[in-house]
Amino acid sequence: MWLYRHRLKHKSLIILILFLVTIMAVNSETSEGYYKGIRVPAEWEPQEAIWMQWPGYWEKDFEYTFAQIAHIISRHEKLHILYRSDQIYLDAQKAIMKMQGNSQSKNIHWHKLPYDNAWMRDNGPIYVLHGNELRIQNWDFNAWGGAFGSNIPFKLDDQVPIKIGKILDIPVDKIDMVHERGNLEFNGSDTVILNWSTISDPKRNLNYNKGQVERDLRKYFGVSRVIFIEGIPDGDLTKGHIDGIARFIDSTTVVIIQCTDQSLCQIDGEDAKIYDSAAEIIEEAGFNVIREPIEGFVEHNNKLFDTNYINWLVGNGFVIAPSFRNYETDAKAKARIETYFPNRKVYMIDMLNSWAAGGGIHCHTNDQPAI
Repeated sequence: MWLYRHRLKHKSLIILILFLVTIMAVNSETSEGYYKGIRVPAEWEPQEAIWMQWPGYWEKDFEYTFAQIAHIISRHEKLHILYRSDQIYLDAQKAIMKMQGNSQSKNIHWHKLPYDNAWMRDNGPIYVLHGNELRIQNWDFNAWGGAFGSNIPFKLDDQVPIKIGKILDIPVDKIDMVHERGNLEFNGSDTVILNWSTISDPKRNLNYNKGQVERDLRKYFGVSRVIFIEGIPDGDLTKGHIDGIARFIDSTTVVIIQCTDQSLCQIDGEDAKIYDSAAEIIEEAGFNVIREPIEGFVEHNNKLFDTNYINWLVGNGFVIAPSFRNYETDAKAKARIETYFPNRKVYMIDMLNSWAAGGGIHCHTNDQPAI
């Protein structure tokens, strides 16, 4: 009897172990299959919509820039605008109408929900396609590693991808890594470019080595190539987001900033080394490289800024690029961008208040790809 009970218990244990192993194998296959089927569309591919978080009282000087952006986007495609209070909603309406826009356009969709800041590129969703299914990846956000001060709130921002998933009724996948969408540049097929100095910041991700990052990004984005540049341009509190340094304009071509004799960044200075190194790394990876020259600088709020136009937004039939209120460099940049995107209308919007705060048009927007 003792032997029978012992064998029965032993047999039950074996069955339990086999069951657990089977479950783990199924989960592993499901996870592996999910990641293998992923693709992140390039920004120039068809979009379903663009999203923005309307600025609140401490970012009030962005408001009329946002109104211009909203007016342009809504003429070309659907625009979702988040507002966190009735007063912000009323202020947004007035600002858009003052810019001769239509705040009640059928293309503008308003959503009242809580958030902290007006930089939706970084705290908003990362949209991925899994076959023909659109999904959201919800990466952790901690306000750029606290770079703008420990008193900057971010917990509401960190929840925005989950709330947008509910609005759109699409799945949300949690990614346990701190990172911002502004430091990810995709070519829509097999490659992502990012700045190692950003993602390796210990105030974002502690003890995260390059091999781990590369494996994770291949898995999460379904890419075969992860290209790291490195270096933090002077004054860049994001620690070098790629959307201020290098941008894909098609699947094989990357535009990269270049210092000149007319720019604050000297052609033999530290910033130039960052940009030149990025160009060399990306070219060695097999991509065509176009250098985007900084041909001047401007003064704003008693500070000097290089005229860096690369932080553009690409949408359905249009591109919005920053203006620096410098007619000569603005005009030259517009002409260059028109050659980068020959089938799209190029708009220039004054972004100096945003630029002084650390970003531009791309940083304030978050594009949702079409299925």
